[in-house]
Amino acid sequence: MQKMKNDENRDEISRREFLGKSAMGIGGAVLGSMWLPNIGLSENALKKLAGSKPNILIMVADDQGWRDVGFHDSEIKTPTLDKLAKENVQLNQFYVCPTCSPTRASLLTGKFASRFGILGPIGGKSTQSLPMNVPNIANVLKQNGYATALTGKWHLGLTLETGPNHYGFDYTYGYLHGQIDQYKHVYKLNDRTWHRNGAFVDEKGHATDLITNEAVKYLTEIRDKSKPFFLEVTFSVPHYPLQEENKWVNPYKETIKNDSRRMFAASVAHMDFSINKILETLKQEKIESNTIVIFLSDNGAQENWFPGKEEYNGELGPNDVLGNNRPLRDWKTSLYEGGIRVPAIVSWPGKLTSKKIEEVVSVTDILPTIAFLTGARISSEVNLDGKNIWSAITNDESTGVREIYGRTKKQLALRFGNWKLIHNGKTLDKGTDELYNLKDDPYEKNDVSKDHMNMLKDLLERMKKQTQSDVIVDTPDE
Repeated sequence: MQKMKNDENRDEISRREFLGKSAMGIGGAVLGSMWLPNIGLSENALKKLAGSKPNILIMVADDQGWRDVGFHDSEIKTPTLDKLAKENVQLNQFYVCPTCSPTRASLLTGKFASRFGILGPIGGKSTQSLPMNVPNIANVLKQNGYATALTGKWHLGLTLETGPNHYGFDYTYGYLHGQIDQYKHVYKLNDRTWHRNGAFVDEKGHATDLITNEAVKYLTEIRDKSKPFFLEVTFSVPHYPLQEENKWVNPYKETIKNDSRRMFAASVAHMDFSINKILETLKQEKIESNTIVIFLSDNGAQENWFPGKEEYNGELGPNDVLGNNRPLRDWKTSLYEGGIRVPAIVSWPGKLTSKKIEEVVSVTDILPTIAFLTGARISSEVNLDGKNIWSAITNDESTGVREIYGRTKKQLALRFGNWKLIHNGKTLDKGTDELYNLKDDPYEKNDVSKDHMNMLKDLLERMKKQTQSDVIVDTPDE
């Protein structure tokens, strides 16, 4: 496979800049007298904040890599995201899963996706789905008086019977599968997937525009304006197949020579424009100051795409160059940093100031943090893997030494403090181990497992304990 031929001198970022300057959940009652995440505030301050019920808007890019945003020195222009990052909080060490479905499961539930047996993209004719009896952001907030909606990609169940309207979302629109023809809105083997409120629909237009326009319509017309809202907008780009109009491609004709990379840049630019449209709607509706906005990518960028002849009737692809994760190591599907560390921003006008947070944060932290901010209670029996990180976002307080755990069908990984263990193998009883000190070696170039045998042993024991809560299901990948 052809490697990206970016200039190494331009791609190299100093370590100082980069680092510092850079078991299935238990169902049942979600609200009640069990557990409310706290950050050490006084009781009165806690009640005041928890009772404010801010609106929640989460926007998720699909396969946008570390170096695919302007504020990470990309050749791709992302003025909306750059402004959002500059004026708000950047989560500089934000971890997701290395593929689509696991990240979406972890985002909604606050649990590592392996707890549900979701180790990779739910694909093909798979009947796998996120369990419906698990507390997630939508049903937690719905029970707490919120209107809830999703426009865009679901990928946590491929049928109407396992679509987002069965998980606490009042209003749903978009597609069920992991990838689509941007204009025909069908899955790669022509499966129907575009839906609204639990029924298939046929519409004209580019998926990015349709997803964005529906989000705008929800904010301006559809939602119950007597209630706070949770809106999740999950874009179809820059995931392949890449299909963009010349107005998005032409600005990169002189600066990006590779045709595939140019189309990738166009899809990112299209999405950035669309994000601005949604943010401007918040202002027009005069709800910007009471809306928390979270932006993230679902995983690191994919290197390239060479589809089978039967995919999209052979009409789309291939793409020899897609995203860029430099200077991080590796690509989507991998548990090295390039696959799991992504751009992430948190905005709340008037409540948050411009800063870059170096605290290690996981996508599983979003649910418990939102629960705190909205006053929602979650049973302690749910055993969330994430934690409330609001103190780190607002006061630069440490969240403690974390165990950030990930698992695919080929690898397991555990970050503990500055140390990271990679186990290459399906299970711990077979395979090889690598150990990295991310403080000294953020790009994972030097395996120091032989020099730190005690640390390796400790992390293997911690990883073993994590695996004991996993559910392993043999399912086909996307």
